Amino acid sequence: MAKGKPKKLNFIDVFAGAGGLSCGLEMAGLKCLLGVDYDKYAMETFEKNHRHAQVYCGDIRKLTKRKLDEYLGDQQIHAVVGGPPCQGFSTAGLGNPNDERNSLFLEFVRLVRLTRPYFVVMENVTGLVAKKNEPVLKDIFKRFHRLGYNLDVQVMSSHNYGVPEKRRRTIIIGTRINDAPVYPRFSHGDSGEKARKPTVTVGEVINNIVSKKGEIYNHDLKAASVKNKIEERRLARIPEGKGIRYERDELAYLPPSLRLGVEWSELPENRFRQMKYQRLDRSLPSPTIMTHRHSYFHPTENRYLTAREAAAIQSFPNDFEFAGPLSAQWRQIGNAVPPLMGKAIGKALISLLKEADIEVLDFKKRKKPEENTIQYQRGRAFVYRPQTAAAAN
Repeated sequence: MAKGKPKKLNFIDVFAGAGGLSCGLEMAGLKCLLGVDYDKYAMETFEKNHRHAQVYCGDIRKLTKRKLDEYLGDQQIHAVVGGPPCQGFSTAGLGNPNDERNSLFLEFVRLVRLTRPYFVVMENVTGLVAKKNEPVLKDIFKRFHRLGYNLDVQVMSSHNYGVPEKRRRTIIIGTRINDAPVYPRFSHGDSGEKARKPTVTVGEVINNIVSKKGEIYNHDLKAASVKNKIEERRLARIPEGKGIRYERDELAYLPPSLRLGVEWSELPENRFRQMKYQRLDRSLPSPTIMTHRHSYFHPTENRYLTAREAAAIQSFPNDFEFAGPLSAQWRQIGNAVPPLMGKAIGKALISLLKEADIEVLDFKKRKKPEENTIQYQRGRAFVYRPQTAAAAN
């Protein structure tokens, strides 16, 4: 790197949860200085697995500048990352003043204003880039433009970055030291996708869950058992990768004595809204891991997934240990950004630092960015610029 640039990017993780995003950023070579969240079990997990970072567990509105300085000292913050709630915001300025999500998002903005990082990374649900949420997205862009950041937005799918799961998240990257952000190129993909390696599958990770110390964490097989014997007998009839959503599925897999007694003609669209008894397929990536253990079943065994298996599918390292009761562990896992997707984002930030002109690293020297136009195709947002930056390697 050019003289004067930091050797390692320091960051703070806000609305951090268990720390999936920060785990991935550290895999890429960044350094986490502080994790912020109100959930005590998530912060116990964060502290257990980010041993060099400080932890603030509490109301973000009470994280004052003085407290922030106590945690960080004179260390420079190069990135503020996290998943602030955004859906309650609008171009009217305040949106609904009684919606707590507005104030929480504004607290994220406040911490960016206080720390003046080079980069901002925000993750959220894919619905954020839908046409109906255009006022929300425009407000986010305007507020960060005022602070000197060029922003872009993309929906990233975790299976394209080595995660054995098709989890899609909206990722907003902002930079105040580059003309435009970059996003990582696909490293993995299905046939037809431009990627270097094939998609990682469920089968490649769920049988490889032993930590470096030779232990298996958060792998409670007893808790993963199906308590109801009729349900267990039904599950035993379901082939790998299959489940019951339509009447034809029930007829194909269940004998008359185990059928569900459902009036299929009376259901909306004659189907279940979500597939029941859905087994994962070892030859494919998983659907999105949820915040509870009842969504999917083991590919071949007649039980639910364990928390460890779900964490492996989310690409957490095997030595990443989750704290709290089982329900809290699943909530942390299901809400997390997959670490390998975070790693890819971290590499993109490093490439942005390498490309940045040393003269603009001083905040006061950076010219105010032009506001980008958010346009929509097929109901999804993209940022229009005359010239689009090349993707990061």
